[in-house]
Amino acid sequence: MAMFSTDTTQILVLGIPCIVALAAAVRLSTRKRVQGHALPLPPGPRGLPFLGNALQLDVEHPWLTYSAWGKKYGKIISSRLLGIDMIVINSEAIARELLDKRSINYSGRPFIPTNEIYGLDFNTVLLPYPGEAIKQHRQIFHDVLRAEASASYHEMFTKHTNELILNLVTATGDLQSQTHAYAGSLIMAVIYGHSAHGHDDPFLAGAYELGEIGKHITSPEKAAMFTAFPILEKMPLWIFGGVYAKIERSRSLAQQLLSGLFNEVKAQMANGTAKQSLVADFLSQPHDETGEKMMKAVALTGYTAGIDTVASVMHMFMLAMVLHPEIQERARAEINRVVKPDAMPCLADDRASLPYIDAILWEVLRCYPFAPLGVPHTTSNDDVYDGYFIPKGTIIMVNQWALSRDEEVYPDPSRFDPNRHLTADGQLKEPFTTHFAFGHGRRICPGRYFGDHGIWTAATAILAVLRINHAKDSNGNQIEIKPEFTTGLGVHPLPFQCSFEIVNSTREQQLRNSVNFSH
Repeated sequence: MAMFSTDTTQILVLGIPCIVALAAAVRLSTRKRVQGHALPLPPGPRGLPFLGNALQLDVEHPWLTYSAWGKKYGKIISSRLLGIDMIVINSEAIARELLDKRSINYSGRPFIPTNEIYGLDFNTVLLPYPGEAIKQHRQIFHDVLRAEASASYHEMFTKHTNELILNLVTATGDLQSQTHAYAGSLIMAVIYGHSAHGHDDPFLAGAYELGEIGKHITSPEKAAMFTAFPILEKMPLWIFGGVYAKIERSRSLAQQLLSGLFNEVKAQMANGTAKQSLVADFLSQPHDETGEKMMKAVALTGYTAGIDTVASVMHMFMLAMVLHPEIQERARAEINRVVKPDAMPCLADDRASLPYIDAILWEVLRCYPFAPLGVPHTTSNDDVYDGYFIPKGTIIMVNQWALSRDEEVYPDPSRFDPNRHLTADGQLKEPFTTHFAFGHGRRICPGRYFGDHGIWTAATAILAVLRINHAKDSNGNQIEIKPEFTTGLGVHPLPFQCSFEIVNSTREQQLRNSVNFSH
C-alpha cells in the first residue's frame, strides 16, 4: 500500500487530533449532498473514515495510482481525500466531452490555500473562473501569444536557438541548465525585452526556484490537508519540513520577481532605452496602479509557466533522441531531403514538409507528459455524465498519464513510435497544438502557439546540426541511461549523460557567425 511522503505524514499526525470533528462535518455534508441525488458518483476505491483514500495514494506519483484505479473501476473514477471529492478522468474522449463541450461548467479552479500562503496567487493559471481577472489576463496572452503573433517572433526563436546549439556543443554538465537558459532567455526577451546572461542570470535562477517550489505545493493531493483543515494555516509550517519550510523564501521570491524586471522596463521607458516587449507595450498606454499590478502578474505567469514547459519538453526531446538513435537518424534524413545542406530549417517555409519532426514532438509529449495530471479544474454546478452524478465544487483532474497509455488509442503505449501520429501517406494527423498536454476547454494553455514554435525551432535545428549520442566513460564504454523523472505538478528528466557530435559543419559555422555578429 502506498503511503504518504514524510512531510504529509507529519501534517496528518500533528493536525488530525484537533480537527477530526471538522473532517467528519465536511465528509457528512458531502455525503448528504450525494445521497440526496438519484444517481451515484463515478465508481472508485472504498476509503477509510476521515482519511478517505489517502493511505492508498502514492502522493509523489498520484497519476500512477489513478491509472491503476482506472483499469479497475473505469475511465472516469471518483476518489475522496480528507473529505474532499475528486473525480479523475482517464480518457481523452471523456475529457473533451466534459472540459471542452461543457467548458462553461468545468473551467473553474479549486481553491488551494497553499497558493496564497506561498505567494503564488498572482498566477493566471490558478485564477478562479468566471471573473474579470481571468478574462483580462487571458485577453493579454491571446493578443501577444496567439498563432499569428507567435510566428512574428521567428528571428527571436532563431537567435536563441543558435545560442543553445553552440552551448550544447561545449556542454559538460546536465542539459537542464542549457534548456532552461534557452527557454528563459527566449521568453524573457518577449515579455520584458531583457537579454538574459545565460543560466546564471539572477532572474532566470529565481524564476526556476519559484517554479520548483510551486510544482511541489500546488497539487490537490499536497494541499488537501490545508483545504480540509484550515486551522493548519495558523501553524508554523516549518515544523513540517521539506517544501513546506520554504514559505518565506517563496513569498520573498514572488515579490522580487513580480517587480524586478517590470520596474527595470519602467525605468528604461523613462530614459528611452526600452526594447519592444509585452511590458513595454503595456507601459506605453494609459494605465493605473491596478493595471500595473495585473500586468506584473500576467508577465510573471507567462515567464514562469513558459520557461518550465518549454525547457522540460526540450529536455525530454533530447532524452528520447539519445535513447532512439534510429528515430533521430530518420528525422535528420528528412531534414536533409527538404533543406539545403548550407541552410537551416525555417519554421514558415519548411515545417509543412517535415511532418516526421512534428510526429516526434507529439510522441515526446505522449510518452513523457510534462504535467501528468494537468492543472485541476472544478465544477461550477452539478452535472450528470453517463449515469454518474458530478457535484458542484468537485475537483476534476485529467490524468494525462492514463490518456497517454490508453491502449485503445495508442497500441503498445510503452513503445516510443512517432509513426502512430502519421497518416498512411505520411502526413501529420493533428497539429501539435491540439495535444492534450496543452489542456482543455476555456483553460487551454494560451501560450501553446509560442511554445510550439519555440520547441519546433530548437528541436529541428538541433537535429540539423548535431547528433545526440550516449556519453562514454573513461574506458570508452557507453554509459547507459535509465530514464528517471522528478515529481510534482510538472516533471522533467533527472540528470543523464550524453554527448553531442557536429554532423553538419557548414550549418554549425553559420550559426557561430550569426551569434558572433549579433553580439
